[in-house]
Parts: sequence; C-alpha cells; structure tokens
Amino acid sequence: MAGRTPSQTVGPFFAIGLGRPGENEVVAGGSVRVAGRVLDGAGDPVSDAVVEFWQPGDRGTQWGRSGTDAEGRFELVTERPSGGYADVLVFARGLLRHLVTRCYFDDPGDGVLDALDAEDRATLIAQAEGEALRFEIHLQGERQTVFFAL
Repeated sequence: MAGRTPSQTVGPFFAIGLGRPGENEVVAGGSVRVAGRVLDGAGDPVSDAVVEFWQPGDRGTQWGRSGTDAEGRFELVTERPSGGYADVLVFARGLLRHLVTRCYFDDPGDGVLDALDAEDRATLIAQAEGEALRFEIHLQGERQTVFFAL
C-alpha cells in the first residue's frame, strides 16, 4: 500500500479555515461561555482538533465550531439550549470518523444520563467554573468521555 489517502483520516486541521468571525458563537450574542480541552489517552492536549456544538434553539438548530490551540483548548459562546444539552462532534487526526457526544449544561436526569453509571454520567455534564462552563473531552483512557455510535 502506498500510504494513507486524505479520506482515511479526519485531520490534521489548519487554522486558516477556522478563523472566520463569529464561528465560535453557537448563538450570536449568547450569554454562556463553554470552554474546555480535547485530550488524548495519555492526557496530552490535541492541538489540531475541531469541536462543533449543535443544539436546538428558538430559531431552529444552531451550531458553532472551535479549533483547539496548542494546549488543546476550545471555547464557544452560546445560550442555554432548550433541551438542556448540545450535541458535540469532535474531529481530530487519526480518527476515521468524527466522534459524537453530548454536553449537558446541568443534570436534567433524562433517559440518556439515567442509563449511565455516575462516573460515565460525569463525563457529559459541564461544570461551572467562574463565569464559564468547563467541558473536558478525553478521547481515550481512564477518564474517556462517553461517545455515541450512530
């Protein structure tokens, strides 16, 4: 085999396509900042991932995206979604397909969360940290975020 083709991996991503104004706003003028990091199985930052939030809102489905920096950090500005959570897509190098998870803005006790044990449940709930919500995404390892098969 001659080597990998672009269709065999999701990344790496380059910042040139990620810097459009307002791109990290799920809802323009939103009042909630969600910040976090994407970490690999060893706990090291993934510096070239892309995180997308998709959520229901007053004007239909809303979305925004943020690339990660050298420390794996991402940040999005939104409003509290009507369903209490946003669907989260994670794109990163080495993945053949994007990963899908959820970011709950609090613990509504819905059927998805109720089906998980306490440790797994905690990986989906953003934690208040100052003026923001912190949502860490662990791609593998002991603290791996719960991902959904579609």
